[in-house]
Amino acid sequence: MRPILIIEDDADIAEGLRYNLEREGLEARVALSGEQGLAAALDPMRPPALIILDLMLPGMSGLELCRRLRREPTTRRTPIIMLTARSSETDRVAGLDLGADDYITKPFSVRELVARVRAVLRRTDEMSATRYEDGRLSINYDDMRVTCDGQPVRLTRKEFSLLATLARSSGRVATRQRLLDEVWGYEYYGDTRTLDVHIRRLRQKLGPCGECIETVVGVGYRFIGCSDADKESSEDNPRAPQKKA
Repeated sequence: MRPILIIEDDADIAEGLRYNLEREGLEARVALSGEQGLAAALDPMRPPALIILDLMLPGMSGLELCRRLRREPTTRRTPIIMLTARSSETDRVAGLDLGADDYITKPFSVRELVARVRAVLRRTDEMSATRYEDGRLSINYDDMRVTCDGQPVRLTRKEFSLLATLARSSGRVATRQRLLDEVWGYEYYGDTRTLDVHIRRLRQKLGPCGECIETVVGVGYRFIGCSDADKESSEDNPRAPQKKA
């Protein structure tokens, strides 16, 4: 198990977190500044499995550090849980848009934080899977093959990357900015409508499986998958109203 990296300038909080994580059987290490945290995160000998990141750091801020980590190839997909006293919706959205996997405000419950660490680690393990399967939709991440109800779906590389990114985060909202960052790259400065156009085309190509992608108005998209129940319902009552995203 790779260590959990705690980047927190309050030594008491940092050591308390380290103690509780290690008591749960998780190895942990501490960095007390953004610069120390960056060096520890990029350490090729002990790369972190997950980073707990305080936003109010001396020198390099937590937001700037998160931005740097998401640009580095070795830490681009390392899970990050932001830990901060900032609790406004604007701050949470800013953190999530930068690529944080979770956001916890101070004061916090140590038990809840440990539970969230384990949940994020579980999701990371799930994302290492080579394929997605449900009752109707199949996605093979390795050879970029997609089928819906047993029929092949022809997608462009960008469309497949978009579908794979959504499917690997099944059940969770992916903001528009995150999808643009991961699929188009962090240097993309184009119109966000490009994403909406690709989502529309992707849904059309998926045909009856297009409803696996749900629109979250004003935020982004969520992959909800397909099910045999949906298929049977449509076949039993072809005139039944379809779900709208």
